[in-house]
Amino acid sequence: MNARISIAAGMAIVVSICICALLAPYLAPYVPTHSSIDFLKGPSATHWFGTDELGRDTLSRVIYGARTSLAVGAGAALVSVLIGAPAGLAAGYLGGLFDAVAVPVIDLFIALPGLVLALIITVMVGPSLLNLVLVLGFVMWPTVARLVRGQTLAVREMAFIEAAVAAGGSSTWIIRRHVWPNIMRIVAAQFSLTVSFAIITSASLSFLGLGIPPPTPDWGSMVRTGYDFIGVNPAMSFAPGVAIAVTVLGFYLMGNAIK
Repeated sequence: MNARISIAAGMAIVVSICICALLAPYLAPYVPTHSSIDFLKGPSATHWFGTDELGRDTLSRVIYGARTSLAVGAGAALVSVLIGAPAGLAAGYLGGLFDAVAVPVIDLFIALPGLVLALIITVMVGPSLLNLVLVLGFVMWPTVARLVRGQTLAVREMAFIEAAVAAGGSSTWIIRRHVWPNIMRIVAAQFSLTVSFAIITSASLSFLGLGIPPPTPDWGSMVRTGYDFIGVNPAMSFAPGVAIAVTVLGFYLMGNAIK
């Protein structure tokens, strides 16, 4: 896919999801946590995606669920960059003992399955929005660190870095003024890809019962709940499942095009 088409499609999807999240009180036809006597109703003119087992409007919960997914995805990606970028910059530019210690630690974390590690930590600390953001950020920072380290190693060998060193520039100044600006694009691409990974991992944890506690609308838990009633109202699982897939696709297209 052409890069321009890819980033345009990705941005269109992401902007649309962000608008849904920001304007959820105005776009959602019902309050997402309010129950009714219309249990497990199929799609209709009053409830486009039907209702769940408590009579709550599925469309309204999908719209409000965008807030949770974006908060978890963006928050976890930000945590991973705040931890991984400084570690990768220091390891790649300074080298020596710091690099010798950092690389095995990064490789150790990357060797562990991300979902399994997140599952174990979440069980230990308990499910909540903040815990989920911190856990996923902690799980994903090594990927950011390894990418930043590799890019830093490449930039460090360039002629303008040698000129800055010869001019007496300190390591901190060179990293801030020369190294970081030259790898920001790659970090931005990785940030977008990390958001997509965090959203789908969060949905997986929610499907296993370790996501955002109810009654907060959450796409992963909605898919799990709808699975039990898929023969009655398939839209209960289908609607949040499509929302997850489309959102992940949007961030992936953006990140892939930027890279």
